[in-house]
Amino acid sequence: MQIEFTKMHGLGNDFMVINAISQNISLASEQIRFLSNRHTGIGFDQLLLIENSDEPEVDFRYRIYNADGGEVEQCGNGARCFARFVRDEGLTNKTEISVITKTGIILLKIESNGSVTVDMDKPILHPKNIPFKTDKQSVTYKLTIDSNAVKNVVEFSAVSMGNPHAVILVDDINIAPVEAIGEALQAHSSFPQSVNVGFMQVHNKDNISLRVYERGVGETQACGTGACAAVVAGRLLGVLDEDVTVSLLGGELNISWLGSAQELDHPVMMTGPTATVFKGTITL
Repeated sequence: MQIEFTKMHGLGNDFMVINAISQNISLASEQIRFLSNRHTGIGFDQLLLIENSDEPEVDFRYRIYNADGGEVEQCGNGARCFARFVRDEGLTNKTEISVITKTGIILLKIESNGSVTVDMDKPILHPKNIPFKTDKQSVTYKLTIDSNAVKNVVEFSAVSMGNPHAVILVDDINIAPVEAIGEALQAHSSFPQSVNVGFMQVHNKDNISLRVYERGVGETQACGTGACAAVVAGRLLGVLDEDVTVSLLGGELNISWLGSAQELDHPVMMTGPTATVFKGTITL
């Protein structure tokens, strides 16, 4: 099977993007793992598939696979690359594009300066729907984890942006034990579908730094849904304003959420850049 693909990234969070409308694509998990290998394959954090939508009022279907071969619900940086890809490849001439994901419909807007704004829909905070096993809903939770054979109590906020996130406030992201705590929380039985773990340092009410340890990938240069989840958590904790610049390892995203602990019914808006790296063909 020959596959034509495009390599893209959003702030260093990199993707193999495949037009599955013009190609008959069926990939097993082991093939995705091979393609994701940075030494022997293409190398990527996520594989993005562009498919026709089954919904008459939705433009495309958006499917996402992590580097370990597992299909996941959402990817914000990938959504921006998705929008740029379908426009650049002539699959649409729209600047506002609707796509359906595993968990619902999101809206993408290509701005005049080339950046892409994604309407990431409303955050999900009810534990059952994240999913997160706990007795009652709260702004923060505590779990005892076993990290490097040492038991620690970790306090975090739990948010879903179509995929589950745990957001931890830290004093300095440069010394945060990202891998150790990230792996321990991902393996915790309280997260039945595992979890993406964000480490957030608040500089002021409109500026944070963030590192994210993703399911099935490890730490990435950037995570769009993680940035959205962090701002929601910060707003609920009362430490952030409505519009926030999120500094990730790969660059900056602008996140806006008008919601609060008293008014949750607002979508999270994410704006950021995309880049096309190269195009190619690979035979499996």
